[in-house]
Amino acid sequence: MAENFDVVVIGAGPAGYHAAIRAAQLGLKTACIDAALGKDGKPALGGTCLRVGCIPSKALLDSTHQYENMLHKFDQHGISFKDAAIDVEKMVARKDGIVKQFTGGIAMLFKANKVTAYYGFGQLQPGNVVKVKQHDGSEVELKGTNVIIAAGSDSIELPFAKFDGENIVDNVGALDFTEVPKRLAVIGAGVIGLELGSVWRRLGAEVTILEALPDFLPAADAEVARLAAREFKKEGLDIRLGAKVSKAEITGKGKKKEVSIAYTDAKGEQALVVDKLLVAVGRRAASKGLLAEGTGVQLNERGQVVVDEHCHTGVDGVWAVGDCVRGPMLAHKGFEEGIAVAELIAGLPGHVNLDTIPYVIYTAPEIAWVGKTEQQLKAEGVPYKAGSFPFAAVGRAVAMAEPTGFVKVIAHAETDRVLGMHLIGPNVSELVHEGVLTMEFSGSAEDLARICHAHPSLSEAVHDAAMAVDKRAIHKAN
Repeated sequence: MAENFDVVVIGAGPAGYHAAIRAAQLGLKTACIDAALGKDGKPALGGTCLRVGCIPSKALLDSTHQYENMLHKFDQHGISFKDAAIDVEKMVARKDGIVKQFTGGIAMLFKANKVTAYYGFGQLQPGNVVKVKQHDGSEVELKGTNVIIAAGSDSIELPFAKFDGENIVDNVGALDFTEVPKRLAVIGAGVIGLELGSVWRRLGAEVTILEALPDFLPAADAEVARLAAREFKKEGLDIRLGAKVSKAEITGKGKKKEVSIAYTDAKGEQALVVDKLLVAVGRRAASKGLLAEGTGVQLNERGQVVVDEHCHTGVDGVWAVGDCVRGPMLAHKGFEEGIAVAELIAGLPGHVNLDTIPYVIYTAPEIAWVGKTEQQLKAEGVPYKAGSFPFAAVGRAVAMAEPTGFVKVIAHAETDRVLGMHLIGPNVSELVHEGVLTMEFSGSAEDLARICHAHPSLSEAVHDAAMAVDKRAIHKAN
């Protein structure tokens, strides 16, 4: 007989564990199902983000950023080192320790909030029943008044570049190289490709990024993308645009294994031989085997669960959130959807504004944005005005020896309402939230310009960019 719950959550990634904890906080009897195992073979909550995505990649990015500063930047501060070196195994072990700390932390939060955890694969059956195939082979059935599907996403595998976990890898494998590859190729110049390409480039790998699209970072502001491409090239990332890969073949044996890549670009057929290949061409909803026949829940052509603006599937009591539904595949978007749905189930207001979701790429310089780009507004025929301000004119950025980049604020030409903010430079992953907050409260560039910002701080670039919208920035010629 199935055990009854008010809420059953399938998936304990960012969207799922937030939904489960919030539902339990609201007094609902809650269960959460997750199939993931850690390196030690034990259950590991937190989803892709925590185990093999956001958190571990940032750990490696920080470690390698420190190392690169030692090699190339600390001399500006009068700091010198002799025979600087990095222990890759120790660096990866530190990353693993951080992951274990946080996966264990979620288990503790589940216990503290009385969320019942089940470890195995959950499949939705008709009538809001979830069948759980546990890791020991046994099966249990859970009956939920409400079921929240938070199955997450998986890496897309190319048919001509199958993952072998050693020479051709996805983000999981690229986080666990035991030594620095001499030559690394990356298919895809998106967030994962740029971040993990940067990690191994900083440690000495020759990194070639093959991007099929003709433009670099087309989703970002065009000025931001141009500066980013220039900076990445200076750093040593070889980014080849319009490069369509058709073949990736592993040759050789043992430590002499190589990957031979064939691709075409504007110059015709090209060949590239590397030691490791990272395939980072995006992710797809992890919906395979998720739904039994007769549930009534629909999948679209991309395998995503079809939902309305409130994340409801149209089947009574069945909801879906996070990477397995429409919208950006971002952990923080999943956080908010999970909380919103739990609150809706409890009879409270719940809403997520997809127009104010911030995007961040944690390279050096960092890239961040929220809202519309100039190219989008032009295409839509929306009248706008823009102001920008360089970090080279910000005292704190210069004192930090990180003057590269700028902040751009875009406002409606008639109402002055902020429509977007685009940033590239130091710590812009934090600064972008000034734009998010302003847009959430329907604020104007004038509002931002009249808010006192601490001096000296990086946030002054936001203040002056807002002033520059009306050509009245103090620290630059307008």
